[in-house]
Amino acid sequence: MASPILITGAGGDVGSVSKTIINMLIEAKRPVRAFVRKEDERAQALRQLGVEVLVGDLLNIADVAAALKGCRRVYFSMSLNPYYTDATILMAAAARAQGDIEVFVNISEFEQSYMNFARMTAHREARREWLGGLVTDWSPQQRAHWSSEQALNWSGLPVVHVRATMFVENPILAWFPLKQLMGAGELHLPFGNKKIAPIAAYDVAEVCAKILADPTGHVSKTYELTGPAAKDMKGFAEDYAATLGKPVSYVPQDLEAWIDAYINGALAARIPHTAEHLGIITRLAASGRYEGVTGELEQLLGRAPKDFRWALERSPRVRAARADA
Repeated sequence: MASPILITGAGGDVGSVSKTIINMLIEAKRPVRAFVRKEDERAQALRQLGVEVLVGDLLNIADVAAALKGCRRVYFSMSLNPYYTDATILMAAAARAQGDIEVFVNISEFEQSYMNFARMTAHREARREWLGGLVTDWSPQQRAHWSSEQALNWSGLPVVHVRATMFVENPILAWFPLKQLMGAGELHLPFGNKKIAPIAAYDVAEVCAKILADPTGHVSKTYELTGPAAKDMKGFAEDYAATLGKPVSYVPQDLEAWIDAYINGALAARIPHTAEHLGIITRLAASGRYEGVTGELEQLLGRAPKDFRWALERSPRVRAARADA
């Protein structure tokens, strides 16, 4: 395959799925083109790996078309953004105009598996009841992913949707709790006795890299990926303890107070779109909406998903916290 594989979002942070995909494809000796937002040390690091780097804006159709030119396989990702749907449609328009796309891998969200039209248009009280009484409306980012999936399905492109549940590397699990974990040895999260099954970003990247390397049998499929098992917070406290090398106990927190202190306090003034999204994810987790385990990753990769402890040990933020301790 002479044409490069286009990877967007290659300069991203949380999970670093795009960068992990690039590393996997380069290791497999596949040509890669990375589309990044700005010229910086991350772009230079990609070049040193042998990656072709194009700098541009996913909201500029000229930049998008230039990045796509000559590529037949695409991985589409964009960080949380109020204009996410716009970027998806622009990429789809450029792909349709080019006309020779073999696969368009769209990284989506696990919430899409239950954001069907009937539930989204139900009466407010019905939505509240179904979501556990803590949420009545999806976040703007979740609605953007829903709209993006609809647009891609209508586009006629050879699309594969990869819906991943909460990442281990999400700030909710790998950033906000660290101060109390490192100081008092306490896990402060507002999930009560609910369970979650977070997934390692590495696993999501391996699924996407596998599809990009060989799309046969994947086009028009939707995959819903979770971690290997759903555990409550006491179980996760044991994982934090093993990773940090110190005793950790779970101390349940009030839901709205935690969101206000950790999410809004850190993000609401600077990036309100991200703060609102993370707040809704927290409420969904607290209502039990991430307890499901699908087993689809094991079917796709022929192995069990990496567990929470494995991913936590490799989290850059956790490693930095341990180094500073």
